[in-house]
Amino acid sequence: MSGPWLIIGTVPDDGFGLVRGACALDAAGLAVDDVFVPVRRGTPALLAATCAACAALGAPAPQALLAGDAGRGAGSAEAYRLLAAELADAAKGADENAAPRGLTFHYLFPDLAGHDRVLLAALALPQRPLLVADAGFMYAAKMSGQAREYDLFTPDAGELAFLADELAPHPFYTRGFLTGTGQDAAQLARRAWDTGGAAQHLLVKGRSDLVVLRGAVLAQVEGPQTPAMEAIGGTGDTLTGMVTALLMAGRPLPQACAQAARANRLLGQLAQPTPATPVGALVPHIPEALRLALAQ
Repeated sequence: MSGPWLIIGTVPDDGFGLVRGACALDAAGLAVDDVFVPVRRGTPALLAATCAACAALGAPAPQALLAGDAGRGAGSAEAYRLLAAELADAAKGADENAAPRGLTFHYLFPDLAGHDRVLLAALALPQRPLLVADAGFMYAAKMSGQAREYDLFTPDAGELAFLADELAPHPFYTRGFLTGTGQDAAQLARRAWDTGGAAQHLLVKGRSDLVVLRGAVLAQVEGPQTPAMEAIGGTGDTLTGMVTALLMAGRPLPQACAQAARANRLLGQLAQPTPATPVGALVPHIPEALRLALAQ
């Protein structure tokens, strides 16, 4: 399947509007369909990381659908509507190259009805795209009861506990016994799969990053450790961006997860950040971090 890869998310600004088009990253910054997008954290950080990684891997840049949404959900609703319609049109079309070969869902207001429309439209495509979800869309995917339709979720420890709680309708309501120290990440990943709250693969972000397939740990990435990275908002977004780029370049999913996890750790070693370092300052180091990770 040779269609584009589409990344869907939001910018925390209700005045941003709705932008759909090709991504570009250069010395001037990030743009989507020639609209400048500040790289602070969230979906813009994911997009910048994906673009930087794609350039290093020789893969084409992704496309993006970005909505301005400061948390009220109106912008996300427009993104859900446009994406469902676009996927439905692609399912009817004769040009298979117009349909996306992969979708990475990021910060979107967790709207179950919107999620279900988008997922059903994606599954109706002639060739099923790879489906990656993080952040708000991952919450909706889990709450919908259809998490196993996804190829990859990228949770942190708190989000993993939510995925493992079959009763919690939102991360805020995750039961305490799942967030305590008695449950390690491997146990939670197994429980999340067994209770239907996990995608086929998980890349669990933490002190040690875990690559998990259907509840079983395949790989663990522990170093290098850069403590300042823990305080920088957006480092989980750079990780999801690099996974997306590696998948775009044709890497098998478990390999892409392990390589992205190692590269994200090397990113800290190369950038030598402080807790005050903005995530945008890490992006220029992504090509070298990936080169080192792929060489190991």
